[in-house]
Amino acid sequence: MLRYLYADEIDRFPLLQDTMFRDRKSQFYDRLGWDLSIDRRGWEQDAYDRMNPLYAIWQQPDGRHGGSMRVLPTTGPCMVNDHFCDVTGGAITSPLIWESTRFCLTPHAGGQAGRISAAIMLAGCEVGLGFHLRHAIGVFDARMVRIYRRLGWAPEILGAQGQGRQRVAVGLWEFSGSVRERLALAAGVSVAQSAEWFTAAFAPESGVRQADLQAQVSLRQS
Repeated sequence: MLRYLYADEIDRFPLLQDTMFRDRKSQFYDRLGWDLSIDRRGWEQDAYDRMNPLYAIWQQPDGRHGGSMRVLPTTGPCMVNDHFCDVTGGAITSPLIWESTRFCLTPHAGGQAGRISAAIMLAGCEVGLGFHLRHAIGVFDARMVRIYRRLGWAPEILGAQGQGRQRVAVGLWEFSGSVRERLALAAGVSVAQSAEWFTAAFAPESGVRQADLQAQVSLRQS
């Protein structure tokens, strides 16, 4: 299932939290060789995880992390504006553009990797449509472009830097209902089920931060 959790509430799901940050370490530090900080628990976290981002997570039936991404508004500190302005040609700041980073799959995904990737992208699209955004912007391993194309939601590439395994790109994705339908099909999830997971996450009785949703709506309207 898809879960939407802010950083300050993910510890309510300790197995999900532990396996997500361990999987991030496995993907970005071990496999891709990025120069990142790993704590004594074997978790990969950075300064943006301390800014209370929203995580969109595919949770496996056993409660473990299957895949995830991290979401932050570009109106505050975010990776693309803090570190990649030389790639984009300047800061990209808008209440209608949010940043998605740390797109991660469990190393145990196996034959489910494509379906889980589509599910994570579907979650990103739900965030965009649910918050009435126009675009997502993201910094990602440049080799992911072919995967995005295959899944039917390729970004507009704004620029790239680095070579080989260190090459990263910045892309811009446009939200639409037709994109959600394509991703839901690829993920093997109905559009209705996807919408239900998103709506339930922000319902008052869920315990998830309805106030944060309302604050973002107010920000867009200001």
